[in-house]
Amino acid sequence: MLPKLLFPWSNVEWFGVHPFHVFTYVEFRTVFAAITSFFICLYIGPRLIRLLQSNRFSEHTGKTDSERLAHLHDHKAQTPTMGGIMIIGSVLLSTILWARIDEYYVIMAILSTLLLTLVGFHDDWIKLSSKNAPGLTSLEKVLPQVLVGLLLGYLLYSHNRAVPDAYTLYFPFKLGSVDLGLLYIPFVALVIGATSNAVNLTDGLDGLASGLSAMVALTFVGFCLAVGSVGPKGLANYLHLPPVAGADELAIFSASILGGCLGFLWFNCHPAKIFMGDTGALPLGGAIGFIAVATKHEIILMIAGGIFVVEALSVILQVGSYKTRHKRLFLCAPIHHHFQFKGWSETQVVIRFWIIGAILALFSIASLRIR
Repeated sequence: MLPKLLFPWSNVEWFGVHPFHVFTYVEFRTVFAAITSFFICLYIGPRLIRLLQSNRFSEHTGKTDSERLAHLHDHKAQTPTMGGIMIIGSVLLSTILWARIDEYYVIMAILSTLLLTLVGFHDDWIKLSSKNAPGLTSLEKVLPQVLVGLLLGYLLYSHNRAVPDAYTLYFPFKLGSVDLGLLYIPFVALVIGATSNAVNLTDGLDGLASGLSAMVALTFVGFCLAVGSVGPKGLANYLHLPPVAGADELAIFSASILGGCLGFLWFNCHPAKIFMGDTGALPLGGAIGFIAVATKHEIILMIAGGIFVVEALSVILQVGSYKTRHKRLFLCAPIHHHFQFKGWSETQVVIRFWIIGAILALFSIASLRIR
């Protein structure tokens, strides 16, 4: 049942009918969470853009090791950043409005988002406070992400002590499972930290990260509803999924991410009027990573978010190759810049990556029937 403080009118009866009873259905609230988050973004967007422009919180496109890349992005120099405030604000407001805020997984999702938003905001603030400020170092950025991940891993580990197979890593397509035991805690930190950084690395072209995040969030709306439908007649049992009581409320959180990303994309599509910055990318990736961990579908995240994985791997391989062989594997990393250097326009790169992301999302959803 819903908390009475949230929807006291859900039991109101008019002429023998309960018109507000639909608010007790998580599917209904999930849909309206996405819609609410979207319109909050549309409302906040113009006002936030004007505020950031008036304070000259603009992208520093000249800070790059590649002169060619700096030239390609020179026209974005006056575009305001820190637009992640818009996304995160809409996600949290919509979640608080439509979800059960007494549900443990919802509380953890909000906590992870807030903590990683602080990390991203700190990094953006340092970079914007001075034209020559490089922001947080890699260690200064990764360390708090790891700490947040370990905290969430410990909280989930403690919460699920009495739940059978709570610390099991499941593989789709009937590939088996692995009991992680105490390794579950660092594994949670790895998933959340890696996803957070992967989304941040992908956020380099207009609409790329926000569009792909929307697709992954939509995918996990379905998985949250499925694994959260517990009991003998629930979807989890029917589809042979690991049941997670309370995870259906995370569908509302995931739908809020979907709506927030679409609302942000309204202003972030080419030519972008605003960038999300680390304020948006770090918590957005971390939130998606948390949803994957909570629903026990971490491998599905690697499939649905395949573009994020490739983007992160391209940077790792590029750095590794240059340090060991003094040769570059790609013309520029992350890999979306490689295709820019190959002659693709920014719009071509973004739309083609979206197409691949959509196919991967559909493939992930298809795995629901292959168990």
